[in-house]
This record gives sequence, C-alpha cells and structure tokens, in this order.
Amino acid sequence: MKFHTPTHRSALAAISLSTMLAMPAVGQVLNEDAKLLPTDGAATNNFGFSVALSGTTALTGAPFDDDNGALSGSAYLFDTTTGQQIAKLLPEDGAVADYFGYAIAVSGTTALVGAWSGSGSGSAYLFDTTTGQQIAKLLPADGAAGDDFGFSVAISGSTALVGAPGDDDNGSQSGSAYLFDTTTGQQLAKLLPADGAANDDFGSSVALSGTTALVGAFLDDDNGDRSGSAYLFDTTAGQQIAKLLPADGAALDFFGFSVAISGTTTLVGAPGDDDNGTDSGSAYLFDTTTGQQLAKLLPADGAVGDEFGLSVAISGTTAMIGAQSDDDNGASSGSAYLFDTTTGQQIAKLLPADGAESDRFGSSVAISGSTALVAAPLDDDNGSGSGSAYLYAIPDCIPDLTGDGTLDFFDLSAFLTALANQDPFADFNTDGSFDFFDLSAFLDDFAAGCP
Repeated sequence: MKFHTPTHRSALAAISLSTMLAMPAVGQVLNEDAKLLPTDGAATNNFGFSVALSGTTALTGAPFDDDNGALSGSAYLFDTTTGQQIAKLLPEDGAVADYFGYAIAVSGTTALVGAWSGSGSGSAYLFDTTTGQQIAKLLPADGAAGDDFGFSVAISGSTALVGAPGDDDNGSQSGSAYLFDTTTGQQLAKLLPADGAANDDFGSSVALSGTTALVGAFLDDDNGDRSGSAYLFDTTAGQQIAKLLPADGAALDFFGFSVAISGTTTLVGAPGDDDNGTDSGSAYLFDTTTGQQLAKLLPADGAVGDEFGLSVAISGTTAMIGAQSDDDNGASSGSAYLFDTTTGQQIAKLLPADGAESDRFGSSVAISGSTALVAAPLDDDNGSGSGSAYLYAIPDCIPDLTGDGTLDFFDLSAFLTALANQDPFADFNTDGSFDFFDLSAFLDDFAAGCP
C-alpha cells in the first residue's frame, strides 16, 4: 500500500453486523471556491501535507520547508473568507529534519503544530493564531529518542493531544499519546491502551472532541496482520472507554490510519480495505457513547488503489474522506468525498478544477461547519511537489443548483444545461460519465427535498 508519508519506521514502509451499511448513492461533483498557495512556496515543500480548520481560520503544514534548515518545516495560517495568507509559523528553535508541520490542529485562536523530528524524540508547539506568535513548546515528561512525539496532534478547547507512536512502554513501537493543558503547557496524562503491544503504532493518529479522545493504532493485529484498531479515552480521567474494531476487519486494512471525532460520532479510516478492490479503502462511523459501529462508508465510484480513508474529518453531521490515489484527473491525482453521517449516504465528490496526475489531492482533509479544506501536497504550482490546498463551501442543499433556497424548474434547467455540456457539476452519481443515471440521481435528490 503506497501511503504518501516519509518512511520513518519499517512498519510504515511496508458489534456484530453493522447496523447500517452505506450503499453507493447520489452525489454531486463540486469544484473549489479558492485555491490556497503560500507566498514563498517552493519545490518539495509539500505545502498541504497536513491541514486543519476552525471557524474562518485555516492552518496548513509544509513539513519539508527549509527556512530553519533542510526539512525543518513550517506552517501557514489563512483567512478562509478571503483566501489570504495571515502568517507563517516557525518554531523559535527550529532545526534540520524537525518536520515541523507534519501534523497540525487548530481550535479557536490556538494552533498546535507537531515536529516529530525523524528518529528523534519529537515535540509540539502552541501558537496564537491572532498574532502568529509561539506560546509554548510541549514535551512529554518521559520523552526518549525514537518516540516520534508530535507525529499526530489534536486540540479541543484548552486540551491538546499529541501522539508518540514510537514510544516503547508496551514493547518496541507500541506507542502512546499525551494530554496537555494549552493554557499552562503542562502535561495532564499519558494514554496507553489496555492491550498495547509491540509495533501497534498506537498514537499514529489522534482526535479530540470535548472530553473524549480518539487514538488510532493502525498496525494492531486483532483482525489479522496490521488490520488496525482505535481507542476511545475519557480525557478527564485519562481512562480507556472502549476499543473500536470494524465488524468486517481483515489483515492489511490499516483501520485507524486516520481518525476524527465530533460530538458522539467517531470516524475511522481503513485505506487498505478491499471492498472495491485491493487498497480501495473504506471508512467507518461509530457511536462514541456505546462504541458500536453505525455504518461503513464506501464511495459510489471506489476502485483499486484509491486509498479512500487515508484521511478523514467530521463536523456535525458531515463527514469528509480523502482518496489520494483516485485517478479522475490522472493517476494518483486524488479526490475527496462528503457523506451524511445520519444516513451514511454520499453527498458529493470534491475535485480541484486544475487537478493533475500525482497531485495527491485528498491526502489530508479538514472540515468546519460549511467549509471544507483539501490538500494536494504534490501539486506543482510553485515547483515540483510544492503543494497547495483548496477551499470548498459545502452547499446546504445539493439539488438547489441556483442557490436561491427553492427547488424548482430553474434548478432542473441548470442541471440539464450542465449535463449537456458534460460539466463535472452534473456528474451526480460520480461515475465519470454523463448520462441518464446522473439525471436519475439528480431527480432522487430533488424529490427528497432540502432540510
């Protein structure tokens, strides 16, 4: 499986039935409202390797930027209402091969940026998004070489969560995660799974919502070699609540490679799942209060090698899932999908207007309210592999094509015009063709009405 991540460990190189299985469904193809590029972008920076959103603030990582030496890394703040860059974030002690910006998160006016430092112990940094100034540097009380602390990060309110998948408390590279108070910079707790084992990579992905933490262990073996798992923790007590496993987990699914949480809904990606062919990928919804699987999400046009589920994000009742190796705009050009978490149905497919081969669009995704952010870290606008990110406004009602809040003849007319012109806008069943099936899908949505 060809994950687009630096090889930092050899491991990375290489419930009963679900209560709802989401069937391939209707959905519109949407193009971006704005494209984000840094003012000083350069070849191989991989701007967009990581992305995060909170309100009108977008945060984008460029871990291979060289401002503080080769592969020292950086991160950028953007205003989503204007698409303009606000600030470039650099750590006060940045150094060669820190990979600052490899993992990022933002909540309110606080940004969290991980710097896992290659084979080093790693660190994470807090920044004020209104000033761009560094607030604190976070370090674990028991950090050690090879822990990869900062490989994943999450933030919610005044709590930060930092993963250290190379930590060895439960065996070599068993992994751990740490909770910090963002107001004081103090460590609150260290999270370890009850059944942690060597090479699980617990902490390779993390997410936070309120007092619930979600930690992925995508190399766990409960359902076979590297089938993967994820864990829920109560952040107030630091105690494990539940272990999440998919009803149909299998070897090499890499369940837990990506995780997200919003309220009582958890989203977990399994980019190695094979339902639509080898490494086509999938994602799963869980109820955080019960630990029960709610749905398995699959794209309407999933195919071999798409790696759907490599990245995930969730906000309210909308889930977004990246498929960095989808081929709509050329080999490994990439795509992303929106799903309704209440029904498990696909809402739309996101594609960039200028997508190209090997852009890896969808390798990281973020969503906040009605705004979505999708990265293409190997886009070439500022040189080979310089990277970019795209902003999308999620429509309240997909079939309301005129945007006037009413479903009527004018929406049907707009659809038929787009269909006749073979506009991607009209590919309502996201199969790459323009035919009766798109009309049928549109009419289904039209008949369902708007919220």
